Amino acid sequence: MDRKVVFNQKLLPYLLLLPQMAITLVFFFWPAGQAVWFAFLRQDAFGIRTTFVGFENFTDLFADPLYLDTIRNTAVFSTGVTILALAVALLLAVLADRQIRGATGYRTLLIWPYAIAPAIAAVLWIFLFHPSIGLIGRALNDAGLPFDYKLNGNQAMLVVILASAWKQVSYNFIFFLAGLQSIPKAVLEAAAIDGARATRRFWTIIFPLLSPTTFFLLVVNLVYAFFDTFGVIDALTKGGPAKATETLIYRAYVDGRVNLDLGSSSAQSVVLMIVVILLTAIQFRYVERRVHY
Repeated sequence: MDRKVVFNQKLLPYLLLLPQMAITLVFFFWPAGQAVWFAFLRQDAFGIRTTFVGFENFTDLFADPLYLDTIRNTAVFSTGVTILALAVALLLAVLADRQIRGATGYRTLLIWPYAIAPAIAAVLWIFLFHPSIGLIGRALNDAGLPFDYKLNGNQAMLVVILASAWKQVSYNFIFFLAGLQSIPKAVLEAAAIDGARATRRFWTIIFPLLSPTTFFLLVVNLVYAFFDTFGVIDALTKGGPAKATETLIYRAYVDGRVNLDLGSSSAQSVVLMIVVILLTAIQFRYVERRVHY
């Protein structure tokens, strides 16, 4: 006999939701509203007087060639981080899903990097690619291959992409491995009996069944590349050299926190928020069509 539990207190569910709603309001909606409001204002150098300037902050942004370069940097950076982090994580998950000795230990080691803070992860990559003290950077210079990400913009972009993607691989690996383990083994065994090779089984069976996980991770990784990579960039290059690795989130920080231009920084935050919302909407509108649930 089924038993039902009935709560007679209608106010209780709202009281239980109240702490989470308060946190969301105070730490998410209120700052977002403040950013939108300040995007239409301009302050003096001392932050005493504010003037309503309408869309002037936005027009100044898109008239600035350096800001357009920042948009291009962000597009290259986010694309590189997303593709590299997903591809490497999927490869590692496929390898870790095999029945080999010590598989549990390998999986644990692959998950550990996710617990490292972004700034600490950047320091680890400094010890690898620093032209003077880095193991790889010094080895490249000794081999006659000039490498100095502090002076070469392309090399700096490569290093921050590698460091940011490495930080995200563990997160993607967890979901890909869980998705692989949820695939019925009988389906793969039937395909193997029919003569399908490993590569064909992956692209015709495994990857389509992983499409919901891949779509979810695609959205999460784009958001990560736009927002959560600030610590890596700040510790590795600080947006340099010559703003070659300055992304939208880092430019908003520099203009708002360092240059104290809250109007321009808020306008950049609004633009960044709109870009991420549009990219997410496009993914749900077009990419999700190819997802097989």
